[in-house]
Amino acid sequence: MADFGLLGKNIAYSFSRSYFSKKFESENLLHTYVNFDLETIDLFPETIKGNPNLRGLNVTIPYKESVIPYLNKLNKKVKEIGAVNTIKFTKKGKLVGYNTDYYGFKNALKPYLRQKDYKALILGTGGASKAVAYALKKLNIPYQFVSRKAKNSNHLTYSTLDKNILESYQLIINCTPLGTFPNIDICPDLPYQCIGKNHILFDLIYNPSETKFLSKGKEHGALTINGQKMLELQAEKSWKIWNS
Repeated sequence: MADFGLLGKNIAYSFSRSYFSKKFESENLLHTYVNFDLETIDLFPETIKGNPNLRGLNVTIPYKESVIPYLNKLNKKVKEIGAVNTIKFTKKGKLVGYNTDYYGFKNALKPYLRQKDYKALILGTGGASKAVAYALKKLNIPYQFVSRKAKNSNHLTYSTLDKNILESYQLIINCTPLGTFPNIDICPDLPYQCIGKNHILFDLIYNPSETKFLSKGKEHGALTINGQKMLELQAEKSWKIWNS
């Protein structure tokens, strides 16, 4: 039976199982961490029932939003963000949703901020992008979402991005899965020639350590950051929640 685990789809590559297994071993903890690779979210209740020893779960693509109706309670920040990446199982059997992605992103980014007037482009509109938007709000960094189709006035489309826009937005965060192993030869459709030394490119992807998005930005002088530190920070925050 699993004590902890990761909920997602097509997650054999995942960081979390390896990270926590090594953590448990190094700290002589007799816990297990299992990947729950579900084809659809409606299999979640059956999965929980079959693992009565569960104390906590991490949640990844594509279930950060769709898992919410299955939870008994949401942390205040989750209500604002609209996405869950951590679930705590209480002693009374209740499932409580938290979000540690925003914490991981905010604290991974802060050391690299070199000025006060950044504006950000968030590539993608999924659960991870919502946590990033919340973190940017806490850092007082204005942002706009970028997607293939504009959903509202706060959305740009990839086709509208040009030199003027990229000169105005010095921080670009990739929240899409584009470039994740094994599909490492693809990247978000940006005019990379308009990126320069004043830009910071942050990719939430950690495998590979340098995505095509980051390498193309680096070619044009941008500072680049991958998702490894963010993942470590959010994982440790999850661990504190599970043990609080």
